[in-house]
Amino acid sequence: MFKTYETESFFDEMLQERGKPRAHYQTLYNRLSTLPEDELQARHEAAQQNFLRQGITFTVYNDDQGAERTIPFDFVPNIIPKDEWQQLEKGLIQRVKALNLFLDDVYNSQQILKDGLIPRELVVNCKNFYPQVTNIKVPRRNHIFMAGIDLIKDENGEFRVLEDNLRNPSGLSYVFQNRYVMRHVFPDFFQDYNVVSLENQFTHIHDALSSIAPNNVSNPNIVLLTPGVYNSAYFDHSFIAQQLGIELVEGRDLLVRDRIVYMKTTRGLKRVDVIYRRIDDDFLDPLEFRPDSMLGVAGLLDAYRAGNVTISNGIGNGVADDKAIYHYVPNMIRYYLGEAPIIRNVETYFLRDEEQRKYVLENLDQLVVKQTDGSGGYNLLIGPHATEQEREDYRVQIEKNPSNYIAQPMVNLSRLPVFKGEKFSGCHIDVRAFVLNGEHPHVFPGGLTRVAMKEGSLVVNSSQGGGGKDTWVMTD
Repeated sequence: MFKTYETESFFDEMLQERGKPRAHYQTLYNRLSTLPEDELQARHEAAQQNFLRQGITFTVYNDDQGAERTIPFDFVPNIIPKDEWQQLEKGLIQRVKALNLFLDDVYNSQQILKDGLIPRELVVNCKNFYPQVTNIKVPRRNHIFMAGIDLIKDENGEFRVLEDNLRNPSGLSYVFQNRYVMRHVFPDFFQDYNVVSLENQFTHIHDALSSIAPNNVSNPNIVLLTPGVYNSAYFDHSFIAQQLGIELVEGRDLLVRDRIVYMKTTRGLKRVDVIYRRIDDDFLDPLEFRPDSMLGVAGLLDAYRAGNVTISNGIGNGVADDKAIYHYVPNMIRYYLGEAPIIRNVETYFLRDEEQRKYVLENLDQLVVKQTDGSGGYNLLIGPHATEQEREDYRVQIEKNPSNYIAQPMVNLSRLPVFKGEKFSGCHIDVRAFVLNGEHPHVFPGGLTRVAMKEGSLVVNSSQGGGGKDTWVMTD
């Protein structure tokens, strides 16, 4: 089934030119090449059914077949050699450390703005910058409990950071479910590989949450705040809460009295110390943000100001993962840490700059244009794949409000084989790495490999039909 497989001009994670497997894929390649097609098909279907039985779903918007469905799973894992992972780990911890220092700075002294390293207007005019939380004493000055850093490999096989997700990064539960399904349906694939285990990873999460409790509480009451069952990532919320052994609550389950947050229980009110929130900033407190919010808790921000509750990730983190700020992260690393960035960014054009804007408008057919506050792979212009009318519509939007957009070269994301029934086809992937920023920074071994299931597509997001793969980090 690999006879017609083409690596083309892309970096292929498994195969080199002329179809020769890379050293760390050789054993798996041999196994896949000898298994009968009908057996692979049967196991592939068993894996999809496994996801369905467990209720592992995601909401796909604008889907004529229905909003909720299982996430497609492909059984060819993304294998990362030990030395490559160790370097990646260092780069991820370095990046999140600098981003956390940036958040602490811009919500307090704003020294980086005074020193002119980042334009002030870019920060204070950002829709995700919240003056309501300036000068709040955050426990351990920790604004980022968990970061989701999206990584890609370019044509040369070099890891690059595509995006930082510092608000409510989703997908952690799928890391564990992908591994569970692989172990259950493809146990023989692990026989010749020493893969870092995912066991005990939730201990790291619980420890990180406990470490940021206010007032040095030794045994804090931690809850996960969800918008509810209709949220697209509700499975993610419920799975994490269950594994952590903490209560999954909605806004109606909490109340604030005398600047203290309580959870309603059958035995009365119970004080809450740490809230791992999966609700957007605007909906957290109707007294401070959107008054029509039915998801949040009235008075929550006042309790936060008083230092009686920790909210993680921090309110206002979106100013640091805004796509216009992304360009400055390497500068942040040098400024706060005095170090050279270990993982490079993708080259980025600022459309608020007249000269860069002119270049982008003249080359829309070669670039990718993104909204600075966009997410989920929506509202992108992928120039080479767009129609002339789509490019013209985007041109009008850019000229109307250039500060709302950035542009990047179209990076040819690396590919991995995906099982298509009668053959394997190369599909583009990225990796969302999860970084815990607790007392001792920790990177989840592997993260979530997302795959654009449609051949030729560059959009890997689950909300638009992307699938997942297991991610293996080697121990030797």
